Amino acid sequence: MNQKLYDLIETNPVIAAVKDMEGLDACCKRDEIKVVFILFGDICNISAIVGQIKESDKVAMVHIDLITGLSSKEVAVDFIRNNTSADGIISTKPALIKRARELSLYTTLRVFVLDSMAFENIEKQMSVARPDIIEILPGLMPKVIRRVCRLVKVPVIAGGLISDKEDVMAALSAGAISVSTTNQKVWLM
Repeated sequence: MNQKLYDLIETNPVIAAVKDMEGLDACCKRDEIKVVFILFGDICNISAIVGQIKESDKVAMVHIDLITGLSSKEVAVDFIRNNTSADGIISTKPALIKRARELSLYTTLRVFVLDSMAFENIEKQMSVARPDIIEILPGLMPKVIRRVCRLVKVPVIAGGLISDKEDVMAALSAGAISVSTTNQKVWLM
């Protein structure tokens, strides 16, 4: 894992996830926010979105699966690397994470833990992708967070449905290094 990214996340355990321009503007005004997960955009505006985050001196992580106009092929990672100033990507696709690592981008593998088969898939995905971080969703399951933390050898972020301080504390107590949320009230905690 990249030590700089780890240190930033460890000292700032709430990651702002932005899903629209309003959220983007709000997070860029907050000095305490150091890492931003970009969950929206298209091939025409992603460079400007990333640029706004970088101008605010924050780490910009693009959820590449959610960018309209990009394919699910490795060339999409090359596009982000060559056409934006993004620090890294988020993806549910191990092949994209692997390509991002080859291009020296930070990587977050997003995994939806919905059933027992998901645990088996995590091990397979981790061996292929070797991400810097794994983000599990939904983030409201302390027992599941603990189990994933024991299963993987990289830091775990809990995301999805995090809505208050109790949710944040439960995820962190279960072993997550951080939480990601679009809820702006949680950003301010």
